[in-house]
Amino acid sequence: MKNLTKRQAQILAFIRNEVAANGMPPTVVEIASAMGVSSTHGIRQHLQALARKGAVELIPNASRGIKLLGDLADDSGLPIVGRVAAGSPILAEEHIEHYCQINSEFFMPNANYLLRVQGESMSGVGIMDGDLLAVHQTPTAENGQIVVARLGDEVTVKRFQRRGNIAYLHAENPDYKAIKINLKKQRLDIEGVAVGVLRNY
Repeated sequence: MKNLTKRQAQILAFIRNEVAANGMPPTVVEIASAMGVSSTHGIRQHLQALARKGAVELIPNASRGIKLLGDLADDSGLPIVGRVAAGSPILAEEHIEHYCQINSEFFMPNANYLLRVQGESMSGVGIMDGDLLAVHQTPTAENGQIVVARLGDEVTVKRFQRRGNIAYLHAENPDYKAIKINLKKQRLDIEGVAVGVLRNY
């Protein structure tokens, strides 16, 4: 892209890297932090300039309302995440096996990544070993939703249920017992909710 200032080019490169690594654009605060400035005012001005130059589209009233346009858009597809190492981010580069050429908007809500399923604990709802689970990245879930959850150092796919300070991760296979978590004593992080399944990719 021509006619960008040095700072605009730096901001654009950071946005592209964040989209590639995390499946979503950064917030204005994250951009400011990466650029080493404390004020977001200047960052917003640079983003508006990038929008005028056709590099990005700014979506109002959205914390991550930056969309790459044209040749800058990430057309590599959804990242396929394989085995997740203990304690590391699910979308860390070393976990990404490949990219699947499918539009994130095929799913509702949009998928941010595909997780390769391991094991048969969710076979009762048609989620089989080796399937690709389409996941919408979110830190919260409603009772009854199928989630990707991090419990300690392990990431698992289960049906979520919470009653007060007790959470349950239910399998959909009678051979597997539910996991009970006392949220006062144990940490449970929701990584995302399931929005679809792909097989034989």
